[in-house]
Amino acid sequence: MLFPELEQARLLRRYKRFLADIELVSGEQLTIHCPNTGSMLNCMREGGQVWFSRSNDPKRKLPGTWEISETPQGRLACVNTGRANALVEEALRAGVITELAGFTALRREVAYGEERSRIDFYLQFDSGPAYVEVKSVTLGYPDTAVAAFPDAVTQRGAKHLRELAALARQGIRAVQLYCVSLTGIEAVRPADEIDSAYADALRAAVADGVEVLAYGARLDAEQIVIDRPLPVLFTR
Repeated sequence: MLFPELEQARLLRRYKRFLADIELVSGEQLTIHCPNTGSMLNCMREGGQVWFSRSNDPKRKLPGTWEISETPQGRLACVNTGRANALVEEALRAGVITELAGFTALRREVAYGEERSRIDFYLQFDSGPAYVEVKSVTLGYPDTAVAAFPDAVTQRGAKHLRELAALARQGIRAVQLYCVSLTGIEAVRPADEIDSAYADALRAAVADGVEVLAYGARLDAEQIVIDRPLPVLFTR
């Protein structure tokens, strides 16, 4: 996936969740949109480099969108979580995610489940459907190449796991897919230290038959591409 043309700047601060103040190379300061609902733990630092896209839409209140962040560990993170599903769809259609190759139809945002959820991808195979939930991973730690999810307590994420587990108990293929939009990562794990309820729900879902996949991405200021599977570590 190619990014729109990105501009580089320096992060001054992120606040009110969806706002970020940045300073351009020229010294001009802008307030841009931060399209990330998480805590962004360990994937940004004041004074660090950021990359953002501009919008020419006159109806927009803010002139740009934060796309990439330099992390305190020197990695790059795609902090625009809204790109994760499009990125995964690109990889699905290209056959990069081999465990999900061979589908005959793909639909997005399909309603399902007793808790009124919407699945990110509904894939139809000759053998039956597969329900695929996508989560964007940007949380890394110093001195380790293992990323973690989530970066903040997520009741919604736990709900999605319960819905997937209910499908799996019915014999329907259910998949939790972690899209790791962070460079320098070799594995993924649940973040027990941040949300133990989510981590427990993940392990319970696996016991019920939910498949858990993780894929890493190659990332720079021009493009982001899913390019490799990653192991998922379930031990505490």
